[in-house]
Amino acid sequence: MYGLTVFSSGGGPERFRRLAELAASAENAGFEAVWTNELYNRSATVPLAVLSGATSRVRLGTNIAYGVGRTPLVWAAEARDLDELSGGRLTLGLGNGTPRMMEDWHGVSGEAPAARMEELVTVLRKLWRLHEGPVAHEGRFYRVHLKPTSDTPPPVQEHLPIWTAGVNPRMLRVAGRVADGLVGHPMFTSAYLHDFVRPGLAEGLADSGRTPEDVKLMGILMCAVDADEQAARDRLAFAIAQYAASRVYDRLFALHGWTDAQDRIREAARNRDGEAMAAAVPDAAIDAVGVACRPGELKERVAVHARDYDHLNLVSVPWGLKPEEADEATVSILEGMR
Repeated sequence: MYGLTVFSSGGGPERFRRLAELAASAENAGFEAVWTNELYNRSATVPLAVLSGATSRVRLGTNIAYGVGRTPLVWAAEARDLDELSGGRLTLGLGNGTPRMMEDWHGVSGEAPAARMEELVTVLRKLWRLHEGPVAHEGRFYRVHLKPTSDTPPPVQEHLPIWTAGVNPRMLRVAGRVADGLVGHPMFTSAYLHDFVRPGLAEGLADSGRTPEDVKLMGILMCAVDADEQAARDRLAFAIAQYAASRVYDRLFALHGWTDAQDRIREAARNRDGEAMAAAVPDAAIDAVGVACRPGELKERVAVHARDYDHLNLVSVPWGLKPEEADEATVSILEGMR
């Protein structure tokens, strides 16, 4: 039921050795899955090749990798290699990021990100069956005409689990239409799941004639563990404030009555005042979004959030930590859940 995101902000070969150690420890601690993430300066797939050799049982997945960052052909090829390396343990988690990220980071149009993701998953399904014969696809965003020139062995997994990320209605509907799972967002709350996420998934399921059992729901839970609980709460508040500044989360803040706080966070962000941003985050938001606690309390606190999901992925706060602190934060989660 639980997964752990492993990442290290350091550089050089030591970074990959540390990632392998964390993944092996997570497997030994009983986690069901280990996940990697992707940013403008780090790949989600290259570390998975390392982790596949360091583990033997846990599922390995990307949480998330940028769907627009590779062509469908390259995605299918990388996924096949990773699936073989891991012995059929790969779950491909994909997201597009915001339209601005699509345009400024990846150099593609930010137009219709949900439609683009739906088409990408459709093409990937075809390419995953390349061993069955040629692939021909003419779509709005992708054009693929591929006829194998040599034998193509079948993949280890007959069906590759593809999970797509979504926050707002159109992306939620895409997950319900074509994905095997929805990769939730760290800002999800129980109320947001009830009022927006599950109804959005249900619309997509109705479109495709599938049932809720066909799409797994994964949560991403930010955890801050410290002997000083207030210090843990401050770190989590700082992370929440980074998300709050984006318009993407307006529905969530409005649902909980936190719009005034969100406005104060944005004002502090314009003034580049990180302390004021964190201070403006309501206590209720800290408790609804993540877990900030002392070491011995983690497992019990996490269990409360786990009730909402099929799979809950635990992650340390993604901002405000030095490389060595990020590693220590992941270890504290791992040990707290052992």
